[in-house]
Amino acid sequence: MSIHAFKMQLKPGVVDEYRKRHDEIWPELSALLTEAGIYDYSIFLDEETLSLFAVLKLHDDNSRDTLPGHPVMQRWWDYMAPLMEVQPGNQPKEWPLPLLFHMD
Repeated sequence: MSIHAFKMQLKPGVVDEYRKRHDEIWPELSALLTEAGIYDYSIFLDEETLSLFAVLKLHDDNSRDTLPGHPVMQRWWDYMAPLMEVQPGNQPKEWPLPLLFHMD
């Protein structure tokens, strides 16, 4: 098991729509993430900067690296692109966040 933390950036005025779209996450996307070995996935919002802080856990045998090529993932990114800063191909820009402290 490993933990992956990163930040993403929302555009102004879209917080409610971002929340709504995640509250209504597509079942096929949720299944795809689970099948790729992702679990315990949370996204937090810094309301002042509109930065998103995401934390997810990965099973050791995960296939997270294959997700960018999956049609469901690409469709989700296209759906979310108007709300976020994205790379070419609409994959959200991610900035990795290194772990500095953890307490069980």
